[in-house]
Amino acid sequence: MLLEELIKPDAVLCNASARSKKHCLEILSELLVRSNSEIPSDVIFRCLNDRERLGCTGLDRGAAFPHCRVADIETSHAALIKLSDPVDFDAADGEPVDLVLGMLVPAKLDDSHYADLKMISSVLADEGLRSRLRGMNSSKDLYEALLNGSALVAPEQVRQAQGS
Repeated sequence: MLLEELIKPDAVLCNASARSKKHCLEILSELLVRSNSEIPSDVIFRCLNDRERLGCTGLDRGAAFPHCRVADIETSHAALIKLSDPVDFDAADGEPVDLVLGMLVPAKLDDSHYADLKMISSVLADEGLRSRLRGMNSSKDLYEALLNGSALVAPEQVRQAQGS
C-alpha cells in the first residue's frame, strides 16, 4: 500500500504536547480513530498499550513505531505525531522520542501488511527524513515532508507493498 493510503492528512499532528508515553499513545489513538471510526479510540489505545507491554516500540534516535493488531479491520492505517517536547519511550538508546508513527494492522496479517510494516520501519530509520520531519512547524507541512521523503527512502518497500 502507498504511504498516502496508509496515512491521511487528518491523521498527522505537529507540535503535540504529551506528558508521557501513555499520553502519547492516547493522542495516537485519537488520530487513528479518524480513519477507523468503527473502532473506538479506547479499543485502539488498549491494543497499542498491550503491544507496548510485549516490547518497547521506541526506536533509536528519537523515533517510535507503536503498532498493533486490531480485529475487524482489513487494511492497515497509520498516524504521525511530532511532539513539541520529547517524552521517555523506554527506547534502547535511552533517548526521548519526539517522532511517533503509529500503525494499526488487521489481526490476521498477509504479505501486504508485513510490507506496510517494513515500509514504515524503513521510513523511520532514515536519519535525513527524521531531520526534515523535525524541522516542520505545521501538520500540513509535516504530512507533505513525510510523503515526499518516504518516496526517496523506501521505494523498494513501496513496490513490494503494491505487489509489483
